[in-house]
Amino acid sequence: MAEADEHELLVVARDAAQAAANELLPRFGRAAEGVRSKSTPTDLASDADVAAEAAIREALEARRPHDAILGEEGGETGEGELRWLVDPLDGTVNFLFGIPAFAVSVACEDASGTIAGVVLDPVRDECFAATRSGESTLNGEAVHGSARSELDTAMVATGFGYDTAMRERQAAVVSRVLPRVRDIRRFGAAALDLAWCGAGRFDAYYERGVHAWDVAAGALVCRRAGLEVRDLPAAGEDPAGLVVAPAAILDQLLALVAE
Repeated sequence: MAEADEHELLVVARDAAQAAANELLPRFGRAAEGVRSKSTPTDLASDADVAAEAAIREALEARRPHDAILGEEGGETGEGELRWLVDPLDGTVNFLFGIPAFAVSVACEDASGTIAGVVLDPVRDECFAATRSGESTLNGEAVHGSARSELDTAMVATGFGYDTAMRERQAAVVSRVLPRVRDIRRFGAAALDLAWCGAGRFDAYYERGVHAWDVAAGALVCRRAGLEVRDLPAAGEDPAGLVVAPAAILDQLLALVAE
């Protein structure tokens, strides 16, 4: 994939993410409509999620009609060599509670991995973006991940699942990690956690149970910002996940969260 093609795909991703933001912002802070449970009573979706994904799909189908799309709400459509991974509203619970920490995530991948990705924070008007051969940017300006070399001074982000039993196991992991790091933050939007790692706001991140649409764009931002991105293998009842950190502390963090 040539650099010019990467740039073109990035522009499409940005425009599609903005189309979703245009649906989300007018709805934010208002009484939610069409709220429903998904995997558990605390795992929610709403009409805002559906409208935002519909806007993304319309934008993608107009510009890239032969590509496949995998969206959190609408599943997979199309059979093209390129596939778009779409989370129209990452942080739905925050959105529904009026908490201004949510994002739109749009990424494009081929058989070799993610080519281009965007994480758009509509409230702050912050667009984190990267391509496979380019730098990571925030609103067009280059950003870089943390160069932290000591785990005990690292600010670490994480997230929790919706299943009660899984949360109990995740609490045990936090109890191991917390005494070994500066502190832990949990904002409830994996795409933002990753984007903020890429911009150096967090030093590291780990989480199990994330989906491809949650992390495709954010993980690319982290990689191109100089961070290590490592798969967190499934273990027992716990699903696979992701660990992101500067190279100097990644193995230490992985050892703590993979036990």
